[in-house]
Amino acid sequence: MNKVLGWLKSFDVAKVTVVQIVLAIVLLLGIFARVYMFGSVPGDINQDEAFAAYNAYTLLHHAADSYGYRLPVYLTAWGSGMNALESYLMIPFVALFGMHVWVIRMPMLLVGLLSLVAVFYLMRRFTNVRIALAATFLLAISPWHVMLSRWALESNLAPGFVLFGLFFFVKGLEKPKFLIASAAFYGLSLYAYATIWIAVPFIVLVNVLYGLWTKSINNNRYTWISLGVLAMLALPLILFMLVNKGVIAEIRLPFISIPKLVYFRASEISFQKIPENFMNLWNILKNQSDGLPWNYIRNFGLFYPVTLAFFFVGLVENIWQAVRDVRARKLGLSVFMLAWLFAAFAIGILISVNVNRVNLIFIPIIVMAAQGIILAFSYIHPKMIYVPLVAYLLSFANFEREYFTKYKDQIASNFCEGVGDAMDFAQSLVRPGGKIYVDPNVSYPRVLFYGKVDLNSYLSTVRYINFPSAFLYVHEFDRYVFTFDLGRVDSHAIYLLENKDSRLSMFEQQGFTVRNFGKYIVAVPAKLL
Repeated sequence: MNKVLGWLKSFDVAKVTVVQIVLAIVLLLGIFARVYMFGSVPGDINQDEAFAAYNAYTLLHHAADSYGYRLPVYLTAWGSGMNALESYLMIPFVALFGMHVWVIRMPMLLVGLLSLVAVFYLMRRFTNVRIALAATFLLAISPWHVMLSRWALESNLAPGFVLFGLFFFVKGLEKPKFLIASAAFYGLSLYAYATIWIAVPFIVLVNVLYGLWTKSINNNRYTWISLGVLAMLALPLILFMLVNKGVIAEIRLPFISIPKLVYFRASEISFQKIPENFMNLWNILKNQSDGLPWNYIRNFGLFYPVTLAFFFVGLVENIWQAVRDVRARKLGLSVFMLAWLFAAFAIGILISVNVNRVNLIFIPIIVMAAQGIILAFSYIHPKMIYVPLVAYLLSFANFEREYFTKYKDQIASNFCEGVGDAMDFAQSLVRPGGKIYVDPNVSYPRVLFYGKVDLNSYLSTVRYINFPSAFLYVHEFDRYVFTFDLGRVDSHAIYLLENKDSRLSMFEQQGFTVRNFGKYIVAVPAKLL
């Protein structure tokens, strides 16, 4: 506290530079875009983030995941698994603030905001301040990055953790102790998204070889400690693969579990489908869309349509600069960025991807696009740089207006807006031993989340309708039933259903009191009111 007070007393407004002011404005834009109406847009909760949050809840209270594994390295979740990192990151927030939508989205928000800072200082280390500000600005206003920062899809942690790994690796080349942090972030990124397991080793290998080639890595204790940290973080996942390939039995220890999944999705890598996968990836980049409404908004794409052209300019510049740096044994940004881009590109052509599955590719694209903009306008006329600046600001303003108005209403259906209020209402009226029949389209992880179902109750009562399967569907657990016949209504139970067809009037005719929650209705027997 004394240090903070001392800094405030020594702070001199007159010494604030134009760069610091511009950076502050860019960061404020990025913060506003990600924090305004946070937790409300998108409304309610996606089924994947609900399951991640419920696992955080069970890990907090029982040190076990929703399948009963104690401190697992990978969550069983649906049956075919779920990345564990985000659930672990949610735990302190859930412990402090409880199970709320805005709470479980906090880790993703913080990673998104810190990514802006990391991009600026990473770029500033190797490039001029104009490029550093341009890259930070493009990331701050990118629809892709704004949207992923506002909800808790666990795989979207991956780009941020790889970025932090690179950021600290570069710092570690100057101050070796930061190599430990780099190893930690690269290692943890493996727990963010299984799809990048083929990419991160390549990125790390290129980083290390390039550091050795430029004589930037020294043989010291920090180097060896960082290698040890990386190996320690990677080992459980290697064991996880061996367990699920049937090579060794699953591992259950008091401090860690290596689970055998109900259904193991084998490698989706296909060399035969490279041409098909390449065209799919190209269409995603060209159209800046994968057709999934939670990943893009029409007319704005992932990073605005014109950006792709500037990316190709930046790509050529980076290839040219990388060749020069390698020949001169000079440390530069281009080799790092090209390695990252190539690794992400490999994911895109080896498996069938959507925006989430190839999310690793977008930060290098945005960074190179910023370089392309600065380079292109340095040839046209340096003062003309205000043209793309104004164009991007106008595009960003229109994106924000669309996001918080029309898009807010459009995405509400995908995130089941209203289901939280409907669940609260239904739970407030159910009696001990009573049943709540829930529309299966609500998806049972949402019920686990809003119902805060005790893990022991869940494990002892859950019945699946398609066990074993990659994506398990439940018949019932605790007080909730998901498969039922509406032709035979239980007059003693509460029903939470999608508001469609003639359900509302049907229940009213049978003497139920029906409360409308937009997309959902809750039908309650009169005797329970």
